[in-house]
Amino acid sequence: MRNKIFIITLFFTILLKAQLNDLAPSIPVTEDYFGVKIVDEYRNLENLQDPKVTNWMKAQSGFTTSILNSIPNKNYYLDKRLEFDKKQGYSVFDLKITSNDKYFYLKRNVGERTAKVYYRNGFNGKENLLYDPTNFISSKKTADGSKNNFVINLISPSWDGSKIAISLTQGGKELSEVIVMDVETKNIYPQAIINTNPSNIGGIKWLGDNSGFFYIYYPIVDLQSKDFRKNTQSILYRIGKDPKELNDVFSSTNNADLKISKTEYPAILTFNPEDQYYIGILVDAENYRKAFFIDKKDLLQGGKDWKLLYDKDSKAFSIRLSENDIYFLSGYNSPNYKLCKTNITTKNFKEPEVLVPEKKDEVIKQYALTKDGIYYVTAKNGVEAKLYLYQNGKDISIKLPYVSGSIDLQSKGKTFSDIWINCSGWANDEQRFKYDLSTNTFKQENLAPIIEYPEFKDIVVEELSVKSYDGIEVPLSLIYNKSIKRNGKNPVLLDCYGAFGESATPFFAKSYLLWVNQGGIVAIPHVRGGGEKGAQWHIDGQKNKKPNTWKDLIASAEYLIDKKFTSPEKIAIWGASAGGIAIGRAMTEKPELFKVAIVESGVLNTTRFDNNGIQETSMKEYGNPNDSIEFKGLLEMDSYQHIKKGKKYPATLICAGINDPRIAPWQSTKFVAKLLTNSTSKNPILLNIDYEGGHGGDIPVAQRYSNLSNIFAFAFWQLGHPDYQPKKDHKK
Repeated sequence: MRNKIFIITLFFTILLKAQLNDLAPSIPVTEDYFGVKIVDEYRNLENLQDPKVTNWMKAQSGFTTSILNSIPNKNYYLDKRLEFDKKQGYSVFDLKITSNDKYFYLKRNVGERTAKVYYRNGFNGKENLLYDPTNFISSKKTADGSKNNFVINLISPSWDGSKIAISLTQGGKELSEVIVMDVETKNIYPQAIINTNPSNIGGIKWLGDNSGFFYIYYPIVDLQSKDFRKNTQSILYRIGKDPKELNDVFSSTNNADLKISKTEYPAILTFNPEDQYYIGILVDAENYRKAFFIDKKDLLQGGKDWKLLYDKDSKAFSIRLSENDIYFLSGYNSPNYKLCKTNITTKNFKEPEVLVPEKKDEVIKQYALTKDGIYYVTAKNGVEAKLYLYQNGKDISIKLPYVSGSIDLQSKGKTFSDIWINCSGWANDEQRFKYDLSTNTFKQENLAPIIEYPEFKDIVVEELSVKSYDGIEVPLSLIYNKSIKRNGKNPVLLDCYGAFGESATPFFAKSYLLWVNQGGIVAIPHVRGGGEKGAQWHIDGQKNKKPNTWKDLIASAEYLIDKKFTSPEKIAIWGASAGGIAIGRAMTEKPELFKVAIVESGVLNTTRFDNNGIQETSMKEYGNPNDSIEFKGLLEMDSYQHIKKGKKYPATLICAGINDPRIAPWQSTKFVAKLLTNSTSKNPILLNIDYEGGHGGDIPVAQRYSNLSNIFAFAFWQLGHPDYQPKKDHKK
């Protein structure tokens, strides 16, 4: 057996040495930014049309695959998730309920590659299969007419449920084709809409008479083009018409007087079929956006008389229109937000009627209008959810069926009493309830079976608060088995994001629980840059304050070490997308604090905005490279630029999707290339490009399970978990 261990170890050593003999081609570029000379050793790797670049990426990904496939127990997570799926039988998501009580949803049965569209009349109605995406043939089909592997990423029924728009995408590209089906006949209209991304921006917004809808059109869909995502348009489409004949109703081209920038997405909002007005909003990376309104008849007759509804400095968001009344959440002088009301005539967003004032320790997260009042949800530290009803000027607290980390509301609108509450937590599977105000009772209305998981019965959740480097208290969620010992030997997975005001909201994450069941601890630090503690928490992790994000992560790791939960040799940090900043800068600032660093589709090279690096709308989050002060912030958060020669960096796995429409995979490629050249540790540094994926979503579920299985196997291997190491043969 010793010989076997030696052979396996030698195998890894030979592979890693072979990797170092195939370093990336480097053509350095030196540029002057406000008097600071910056060298970019691997600028040439941004050219994804260069065969030398693409060949190196493929070689590295092939190398990574060989390494990962050599790890014992590598498919544990994949096998367990498929086992759980089989146990449950099927899953249901993206539920839409029309005012006439028609239910539309996506459902994936065990063994199926992707979800199909179903509907039923009422909760107790008979389930009907509407559409199977395996039957979809793209309008961009190959010459032989072969079918492509598409998944459904959004469904949108018309107001009366007579029609449904279905958005399909392929390979994680997010860019979609939209088809329309007649629900009664199941007939699909022959016209397909292309060059859109409704699951991410704008959605599908139906006309009041159900004859068509609004969607956002992308003039350029080449991911490598500098004009990708720019000059988008809100299109009014009538069912049965030729989609190529674009009816542009809201855009920088159609409405030059509104001064819409080329990087803002002009989206149209609809709330009720009988509304007199349409709301137009300019979508960018910020929570607070500029909005306009127009008389519905005027727009439908070709008018362009959009009027300003509110500007960004009004700090209004989550708007709802009900006749002439406007409900919204306000961050104006209220970082934890307040629930407000104004009307289309006065448009008083800075001094509105305040229905629910700002709460001291709770952030208002969402609300729903009903006939009986306004239900709203708050969260403390992003992890303790509460439910309230605002009714007749009074604030009523509603006791939940069980303590919940997060709550999601769904209603039919202001003329109905119907209200549904989805409750979830780190260790509690999501359950759906219908609330009856008259009896103050919750009735379960789950569309998917609720399964018991006895293997998770000993898992506990602990919500803590950790002091960061500057004394600020940072919430920290811990998930672990109640039998763990504080001996400094527990493998810890620190999952961190901290950007765009997004909260790390509790959900039933089987991935976390499977990590815990193998003897690990999962830690979720709610770092600055997120929205867990309101608007100011987000601001304190933006632009030049971005260092707070990774310093909060570092403080969380140091806390776990100090309290004997773990040690540096047992910590893996993991982040995705904008979370790549937190992971990349934590590992480059304090490489000795972590054994493993994992980044998926990460922002790792913030000083490079051009060449489709990161969206220009994200300047509000990261900073403007043309501003001397904000550029300093961009440079400080640039993980690639902070890799230093001679440092011993953690074992690193960098993953990206070749079809990523948000963050170009060259950011990951450049980071790995530079890390390989500069790190003096013997830890593996791996690049894994998914050539059938994008930003992480909109892929078949088994593909996602497989990607996560690779990540967990790599982490456990490097953290020394015995099930992922060569084993001794006791018979020898």
